[in-house]
Amino acid sequence: MTLVAGIDSSTQSTKVVICDATTGTVLREGRAPHPDGTVADPESWWQALTNATEGLLDGVAAIGVAAQQHGMVALDEQGTPVRPALLWNDNRSAQAAIDLTRELGGPQACAEAIGTLPVASLTASKLRWLAEHEPHLADRVTDVLLPHDWLIWRLTGEFVTDRGDASGTGYWSPREGRYRQDVLATAFGGRTPRTPRVLAPAEPAGRTRDGMLVSAGTGDNMGAALGLDVRPGDVVVSLGTSGTVFASVDKPSADPTGQIAGFADATGRFLPLVCTLNAARVLTATAAMIGVEMAEFDRLACGAEPGAGGLALLPYLDGERTPILPDASGTLLGLRRDNMTPENLARAAVEGMLCGLAAGVDALRADGVEVARVLLIGGAAQSRAVQVAAPLIFGVPVTVPAPAEYVARGAARQAAWALAGTARPPEWALPGAAELEVVDSEAGARIRELHHGAFAQVHGETA
Repeated sequence: MTLVAGIDSSTQSTKVVICDATTGTVLREGRAPHPDGTVADPESWWQALTNATEGLLDGVAAIGVAAQQHGMVALDEQGTPVRPALLWNDNRSAQAAIDLTRELGGPQACAEAIGTLPVASLTASKLRWLAEHEPHLADRVTDVLLPHDWLIWRLTGEFVTDRGDASGTGYWSPREGRYRQDVLATAFGGRTPRTPRVLAPAEPAGRTRDGMLVSAGTGDNMGAALGLDVRPGDVVVSLGTSGTVFASVDKPSADPTGQIAGFADATGRFLPLVCTLNAARVLTATAAMIGVEMAEFDRLACGAEPGAGGLALLPYLDGERTPILPDASGTLLGLRRDNMTPENLARAAVEGMLCGLAAGVDALRADGVEVARVLLIGGAAQSRAVQVAAPLIFGVPVTVPAPAEYVARGAARQAAWALAGTARPPEWALPGAAELEVVDSEAGARIRELHHGAFAQVHGETA
C-alpha cells in the first residue's frame, strides 16, 4: 500500500491525514493548535506541523500542504520574516485596498487584471499597508510568500506555489496565468519583491530531507474542492472560522462588485468564491451570550419556527468582507416582547449566518454558475439546526458529507496525483453523506426577504 499525507494549515490549527494513495481511505490523523489572532509568527505553523505529524509519517511516499489563503509572509535576504505574518482576517489594510483599487483604474480594471476586487484580505492590500505604515520594514523585504508557500519552502528549500493560492494574492492573473508585476509594484510603492514560481497542478515542488515527494500545495479552499471532488452543478458552502461559497468552473470570473473573488483552482480550472468573515463563530458567540453550551444552543434553535418570530440578525460581528463592510458590527432587528426568547435568538443566529452565505450562492448563480446542489462542510455543518435551516434558505438540495478533514484530504489527493504523474487526480470515493431536500421553499423565501429588508434598513441598500 502506498501512503500519502495531507496537511491543512488553517487559521486555528494544523490537521494531518495519512491516506491510501489509491482509495483515499484515511488511516491515521493528527492535529496541533495555532495561536489565536490575526497575525502569526510563521514558525508557529512549522512547529504545529511538526507536532501534528509526529509519529505519523513512517512509510509516507508523498506529502501535500494546503493552507489559509492570502496571509502575507514578507522575508528579508536571509529568509527571515521582517514582521509577524498578517493573516487573511486582519482588516487593518481596508483603506489600503480602497486606495489600491483607485490607483489600478477602478473596480472594472481590477477585476479584469487580477480577477478580484482588492479587499483587506488580499496579500496585495497587506503589502500596501506595510509600505505605508512600516516603510523601514518594507525596505528589507526581498521575497513575499503565502502561508502554504512558506511551509513548502521549509519542507523542500524551494520558493514555489500553485496557481490556486497565487490567484489569491491580488497580483497574479487567473485569466492570463501570470504575475502582474505592474500591480505588485503599484501595491508595494514601486518595488517588486521576488514571488514564488508557479507550478503546474500535478508538478512536484521537490523532496524533503527524508526523501518524501512534496506536491505543489494550494490554498485551503482549493484543497477542499480537491478533497470533495467538486463536479459541475456542485456549490460548496463551508462553515468554518470564515464562511466560503465556491464552485469549480471552466471560465475565469471578473466581478467588479467585489462580491465574487475570481480565483483559480488546483486542477487547471477556476474557482469563483464568495467569502464572509462571519460563520461558525456567530453561533458560538450567540451561545455564549445566551449562556448555554453548543448542544443546548442547537436544541433551542431547532425549537423555534422558521423566521425566528421576526428576528433578523445581521451577523457582522468581526466586520465583514462580503458585503464589503470592514467596520460594521452585528445588528439584531425585529425585537418585540413576544419574540424575545432564547429559542428565537438562537434560530436568528443560524438563519443570519446562512443568509449571508445564501447571498453568495445567488452571486455565483448570477455569474453563470450552475447550482444543482449545495455541499455543506465545516464544523457548523454538523449542527442539527443548521441542517434543518440550510435547504430552506439555499432553496436547493443540500448534501452534508460525513465529517472529515476535507482540506487535508485534498492536499493528500494532490500528493497522490504528483506521485502518480497522471493527467487527472486519482478517483477517491467520498465518505457517506446526509441528503437534505427542500421541504418548504416559501418559508425559505420569507426568511431571505426578512434579511434583505433588515440589510436595507441598516446599510441603505439590498444585500
